[in-house]
Order: sequence, then structure tokens, then C-alpha cells
Amino acid sequence: MRPFAMCYGGHQFGNWAGQLGDGRAITLGEIQTDNGLFSLQLKGAGPTPYSRSADGLAVLRSSLREYVCSEAMHHLGVPTTRALSLILTGDQVMRDMLYDGHPALEPGAVVCRVAPSFVRFGNFEILTARREIDLLARLADYTIDSWFPEFSHLSSPDRYIQWFAEVSRRTAAMITKWMAVGFVHGVMNTDNMSILGQTIDYGPYGWLEDFDPDWTPNTTDASTRRYRYGQQPAIAQWNLLRLANAIVPLVKETKPLEEILQEFGKQYGELWGSALLHKLGLENCDEVPQEFLGEMEQMLRLTETDMTLFFRYLGKLDPQALDQDSDPIEQISSVYYDYENINSDVRQKINRWLHKYGELTKCCGYSADERKARMNSVNPLYVPRNYLAQLAIDQVERGDTSYLLDWLEVLKNPYTEQSGKEGFATKRPEWARTRVGCSMLSCSS
Repeated sequence: MRPFAMCYGGHQFGNWAGQLGDGRAITLGEIQTDNGLFSLQLKGAGPTPYSRSADGLAVLRSSLREYVCSEAMHHLGVPTTRALSLILTGDQVMRDMLYDGHPALEPGAVVCRVAPSFVRFGNFEILTARREIDLLARLADYTIDSWFPEFSHLSSPDRYIQWFAEVSRRTAAMITKWMAVGFVHGVMNTDNMSILGQTIDYGPYGWLEDFDPDWTPNTTDASTRRYRYGQQPAIAQWNLLRLANAIVPLVKETKPLEEILQEFGKQYGELWGSALLHKLGLENCDEVPQEFLGEMEQMLRLTETDMTLFFRYLGKLDPQALDQDSDPIEQISSVYYDYENINSDVRQKINRWLHKYGELTKCCGYSADERKARMNSVNPLYVPRNYLAQLAIDQVERGDTSYLLDWLEVLKNPYTEQSGKEGFATKRPEWARTRVGCSMLSCSS
């Protein structure tokens, strides 16, 4: 092994933060496998040259969340780094969980995570900021030759342009997957953006429970909500602009990079439109009115609606049983957090949309069972809900890993209903609405 920590910079919450780097992550080395090159990295193993006077350690709370979520994302089909192991260190680590002046000791832990590469946008930003252009070119060439070999034969500047276009495409695909399963990263700084288009750095992430595009899980972001769910595509494009600025010295001009950035919006729009139609089971319909999809978002926000369960239960809706006098909301009543108190006006608006949906399903050429199967294949039943993670943390801190191990097994098959595992697919309970760790989290780990 030749362990190392990387130096990189980054834009944090929209502002240039200068040099950052792997403050508590050590890459042990790279392994050549039949599936390509992989890096092994310990997170929380102690100080590094970039710890910035911190201890370089991590606590169980954040380490467990990273382990669970990275593995869950893999099984959901979302591009991601993965977790090889999670161990307790036996030490106690002091952390101020909410940055409110009340630090406390927590169990220490270390995650070993795995990825083809942990290179980020910020690796390029820091070199350009320092005007180390020769080193910038070496890093870009190494990145292309190692992980984008399809562009290795191209000469400069075409190789950098084509490479950036591919990074942009992969980022658009990743963000689409996030949005489709209701994942909110929480801290989309440029130093947390993988050059491979993989989800990296699971800090204060969260999962949409009630559908709220303005929700962010990050307490540090509570005032501006820069990294809220509905803003993630725009932030991804903004971060790509920062990467484009960093490689201008290699490309020598800005126009081709600007064109790629403009294309990002179109690429994401097409991917997201297709993902929505698949989630609705309408991918085979000749034409779904755009206003229908807009009405869906408005309808989901009329009352607290569980996003995961909404799309899952929508597959059970029987269009043949619908007529103008029917009350289809009753068929999906379990997706609402306060169904009994939905007023008549909201109920009428939801029913109106459901009737429209029922009519559209009739033009798709699928039987009810086939449509349900197709929808279930893209709409997960089991996601790592915030409160489930907190329950797992609570039990592991008491020395019991049975709940965690059972949950991890369930998350390996998120699209398949599993007998006796209903507790892992239920809405957020009322006690978890405001509990720390279940509603919002800080970057403290």
C-alpha cells in the first residue's frame, strides 16, 4: 500500500472556500480487479495533512448512515461509491451535533468505502486557483487515461472537451436518479461532486418523506435551502460551470464548454421526463400532456403525501373501477399523513387528477397487472428513511446490530415486496417529525 490523502478545493454553499482536502479520509491504495481499478479509502481513521487542526475521526452516527445509504443507493440502481465495512473503534469522539455549543462524546467508527476513483471537481479547481496548469494537465490526462479511455486517442483540446461533455452527461444521469427515488444530498459543494458521476460523501443527506421540493436535510442550509430537493439539477449545472472554469486553461476557449453546459439542461429535462413517465407507468403512451405532470406536483403538495408510497400505491390503482362518481383517493389513502383531515376541496382536486391519470393509463396498451409490475420495477418500496436510520443507530449504540443487519438485507431488494418486512416501508411516525437525526442533520460527524 501507498496510502495518501488528496488535496482539493471547492465552492461551499456557493462561495470559494480555497484549499480543502481529505481531512479524515485516507486512500489505502488501488486494486486492479476483473471489473476494473478500485480505490479503498478509510473515512474516520485519524488526522491527515488536510485535517485543518481537526481530529480526522468520525462517529458511529454518520458512519452508519454512510454505510447504509451508499449500499442502498447501489441496490436502487443509483451511481454511487460503495461501503466495504463499518467498524466501531472503541473510542469516544467529541462532537457538537447541532453546532449549538453542546458537544458530547459519541462512539467512534470507521467506514471503508470503495470507488473506481475519489477524484472530485475540487481537485481541478484548486490547481487552477493556484495557476498550477502543468499539474492540472497531468491530472486531467491521468483521469482521462484511467477512467475515460474512450477519449485517450484524442489530442488537446478535443480530449478535454469530450471528457467534460461525458462528465456532464453522467452528472445529469445521476441527478435524475436522485430525483426519481427522492434522495436529497444535502451538501452539493463542488468538493462533493465525483468526476465519475457517482454519488459521493454521504453527509447530512435525507429522503423525501412528505413531498416537499423545498426540503433540505442540512441544518447548515436551513436559512437559504440552497441544496433543497427541487434545486439539485440547477446546482449540478452550477457546479459543472465551476469545473468548466477550472479546465479553461486546457481548452483555451470557453465556447465549447458553454455549449455543453447549455446542453445539460436539455439532457436532464429529457431524462427526468422519461423517468417520470416510467414512474407513472405511462412510458408507452403516445402523448402525455405536460400540464398533467405539472398538475401532479401541485397535487402532491396539497397535503402531506409520502412520495415513495404515492408512486408505489399508484400502481395498485384500478382504472377500470373509476367513473365520474368514484372516489379514487380511497384506493391510495395510506400514502397521506393525515388522510382523515383532508378537506373536501383538496380531496376533489386529488380525485380530479387521479381520474385524468386513470384515463391516460387506458391508452398505454398494458393490462393492469403489467402496468403495476412495470411501475414496481422503478418505484421502490424500501428506501433508507431518516427515522429508520436513527432507530438503527440507537440500537447499535446499545450493542445490538440485529435491526441494522435485517434492514440491510431488506434494502438489497428495494423494489420487491418482502413478507414480514412491512415495518421498513411505513411512513414517518409522528415522533420522528422533529427529532434530531430524523428530520434534519448537521455536517457534524
